Amino acid sequence: MAQHRRHTKRHRLLAPTLFTALSAVVVAAVVTGTHGLSLSDATAAGKAARSPRAAVAQATASPGALDAAAPTDGTDQAQGPTGSPAASPAESPEPAPTGTASETPTDSPSEDAVPAGTPTASAGAKASTRTAVLGTTTVAASTDPEAATVGALFSGGIAAGNHFCTASVLHSPTGNLLLTAAHCLNSADGVTFVPGYRDGSAPFGSWRVTAVHTTSGWSGKGDQDEDFAILETAPSNGRNVEDVVGGNHLGTDEPFGATVHLYGYPGDAETPSLCTNSTGKQSTYQRVVSCPAYPAGTSGGPWIDVATGDVVGAIGGFQQGGDSDDVSYSAYFDHTIAGLYAEAEAAAAS
Repeated sequence: MAQHRRHTKRHRLLAPTLFTALSAVVVAAVVTGTHGLSLSDATAAGKAARSPRAAVAQATASPGALDAAAPTDGTDQAQGPTGSPAASPAESPEPAPTGTASETPTDSPSEDAVPAGTPTASAGAKASTRTAVLGTTTVAASTDPEAATVGALFSGGIAAGNHFCTASVLHSPTGNLLLTAAHCLNSADGVTFVPGYRDGSAPFGSWRVTAVHTTSGWSGKGDQDEDFAILETAPSNGRNVEDVVGGNHLGTDEPFGATVHLYGYPGDAETPSLCTNSTGKQSTYQRVVSCPAYPAGTSGGPWIDVATGDVVGAIGGFQQGGDSDDVSYSAYFDHTIAGLYAEAEAAAAS
């Protein structure tokens, strides 16, 4: 975990020029199947729905550390990690308020390309000013510009039942990057991103994923503290995805005690779920949040800070996002993901 201990300065990533020293680094390799179970296996862990593209990584924590699903107390939540990783999670969080996500399955397909006259969401989506009851889960509004930056990952045709994880548009100068969980996929082959997907339709179009970037800690040993991936996408009808729906700035070294919008596409639903709640510190490099009804399929869903509009997490990390539908985790975003962002942006611009 030494690479997590270098920097503690809080910053927001606006462009790869912040990481010019890193941009020459060789792009992280696509995760291979060496760390994952075949999804024909009977026990797909975490919150990635079963798919030919999902790669379930082996847990790196000790068996005892996987038994709890709780944040620590509030004493360490005001700042980023400063010490060594916790040996095990702390006590269980308070139960989340009861709530469920609405589901409206459908079998109607949608077009893969951006059709003429495709609506465009507000570029550079910022945190919404909506009010919400903390810790309750609802269906994300189709008219919300922030929700438009979040979409489902598909393997095969864009139709009900074919999505397996969640991703979101990450702001970049190239305008073609996505954020998701590393355990969601081990190849870009046949993977399509559909922002704003709901009920079998692609209201903004769809984009083909062309490359998967992960850290050496993930590709080499499935490090749960580096369970995040940045994806490249190809233009669709001459337009990059961020040009159509906007993108979320990457926030790093942010306080653990943030209030976030948590998005995700349950594998058995055809609409995106949204929950607003405060996050906590599960361990030195893991965030935790209590939000009901986040099952398989929500892996990779962004945690968007309501105060800044920055994305500060993605469902994954400990227990590959959580064994409980009501508690979710994210690897902590620090200089490690900042370096990955620089690598991905350099590759996308080349």
